Amino acid sequence: MKYNIRLDKHTIGMINLKHTDSMFGDEKSMARNKHPEETVNRILDVAFQLFMEKGYEHTSIQDIIDNLGGLSKGAIYHHFKSKEEILMAVTDRMTEESNQMLAVIRDRSDLSGKEKLKTIFKESISRPVQDDIFTVAPSFNNNPKLLFSLLHDTIYEAAPNYILPIIKQGISDGSIQTDYPEQLAELILLAANVWMNPMIFDNTEEESYCKFMVFSQMLKGFGLDIVDEEMLNRLQELTSIYQKNK
Repeated sequence: MKYNIRLDKHTIGMINLKHTDSMFGDEKSMARNKHPEETVNRILDVAFQLFMEKGYEHTSIQDIIDNLGGLSKGAIYHHFKSKEEILMAVTDRMTEESNQMLAVIRDRSDLSGKEKLKTIFKESISRPVQDDIFTVAPSFNNNPKLLFSLLHDTIYEAAPNYILPIIKQGISDGSIQTDYPEQLAELILLAANVWMNPMIFDNTEEESYCKFMVFSQMLKGFGLDIVDEEMLNRLQELTSIYQKNK
């Protein structure tokens, strides 16, 4: 469940979140850097740390520059047009692991279609990286490009590439009942990634609970009794993290 701001592209990896000279270098080493990818990674490392410490809304481009050991504003804008683009890149790094996880579950041969969907929901919402995503994330109301990106990825990437093959398998093995697999794949992810996403609707824990119950009832209508109390508790936990850090 890509409850993920771009449910789901790049993993956080083993990012060292401490400010050290060996990590960021001084002005001379920055100037000698001939590898744009290294510069981009340094920018994203610093931005991630600041977003975690101060929140996205309270972090400025200047804050990022001040923590980059001499990298100029022009150098940052050479790679990113705005703070919003930096956030999108940070989010991509944080969530690549999710797509890898989706692919592994999709391709398993020991599970039915229904079992794969349940496994995806449980694994997606339980990943520790979700805590970081909900801590860093801004309100989508002030970031229409992020909202569009989420919608685009949901409809054109996650639904057809990961959920649809599982639903088709479920139809074949009898564990899922629907005459409209493409539309069901989109509906499930739009509900999970958008409608139930507190970063879009600023839901309270109580509101998130109510939406989760409706989502559960909807899935049962398709023979998909796949959500449980553990998932509910985790969703409320993520909602609480977002509310505390918005």
